[in-house]
Amino acid sequence: MNIAQFDYDLPADLIAQEPARPRDSSRLLVLHRDRGETEHRAFRDLPGYLAGEDVVVLNDTRVIRGHLRGRRVPGGGRAEVLLLAERGEGLWEALVRPGRRLLPGRRIAFGDGELCAEVIDRLPGGGRLLRFTGVPKVMAALDGIGELPLPPYIHAALREESDYQTVYSRTPGASAAPTAGLHFTPEMMAAVSSRAGSVAFVTLHIGLSTFRPVRAENVEDHEMHEESYAIPEATAQTVSQALRDGRRVVAVGTSTARALEAAARADRITPGEGRTSLFIRPGYRFRVVGGLLTNFHMPRSTLLLLVCALAGREQILSAYREAIARRYRFLSFGDAMLIV
Repeated sequence: MNIAQFDYDLPADLIAQEPARPRDSSRLLVLHRDRGETEHRAFRDLPGYLAGEDVVVLNDTRVIRGHLRGRRVPGGGRAEVLLLAERGEGLWEALVRPGRRLLPGRRIAFGDGELCAEVIDRLPGGGRLLRFTGVPKVMAALDGIGELPLPPYIHAALREESDYQTVYSRTPGASAAPTAGLHFTPEMMAAVSSRAGSVAFVTLHIGLSTFRPVRAENVEDHEMHEESYAIPEATAQTVSQALRDGRRVVAVGTSTARALEAAARADRITPGEGRTSLFIRPGYRFRVVGGLLTNFHMPRSTLLLLVCALAGREQILSAYREAIARRYRFLSFGDAMLIV
């Protein structure tokens, strides 16, 4: 497949710069895969599309304050770091800027200099491996020196940091929010819980795969970056029983879908922690996910490829054209799409 097949024109003024207020006042495009029809609703209508036997699964990852601004040592030039994943005690995979100045052996000081990092290695895809010193736990120090990272297409500052966290986030470790979940309020969570048969959680810490565009001409040549995930025992049991019973599993967000599919084994999913580089693209056969709540994604992105794998390229691109014509808001703070 050529990546050009997954291109479309996204007007810049449709890229949402702030979330809907309240969160659940966003719009909802419903795509019925079996008959290729769309409906235009409000997000608050979501519970009406759920059945009492459905299992709704959400990603409870929490975005860390992993955007760090420091200075190079020696020299004092600026340095920026985006933490992606912890690789061991004091070891973090990260994106850095300026990359040409931050080669192995270079040190970076943050804040008052108490926290420092040394570039240990260059990683595939342009990342760096950093070793931090000066504090017992890097994660604990981030609240004092770090900033919440935002996607590069969001230019407006956050009014509140909570705008870029889901109301059910609880497991720190992500570099980006699972944005399909940003539409939920506590009231909507209660409405979904009362409508669906079960609500369950997984954790997938969103990392570099979210930021890397597909640069390869052939889709099959693109390499996904590994991300860590965890499936609780209770979630594995709930979802596995639904699969055996032939009941629908509805994933909230592409990250939830990847975690579930990565843990799939025949008619069940396995509990525990793991790492996945699963690349879901057209031709993939879903073993768990039967419905998907998601946002509208960038052209030529792995996220767009995933939704095309579930609903078909023509149907998705047709729905996107309709959404653009009706002035839906796109990307992280944009409106939602339900694929059933």
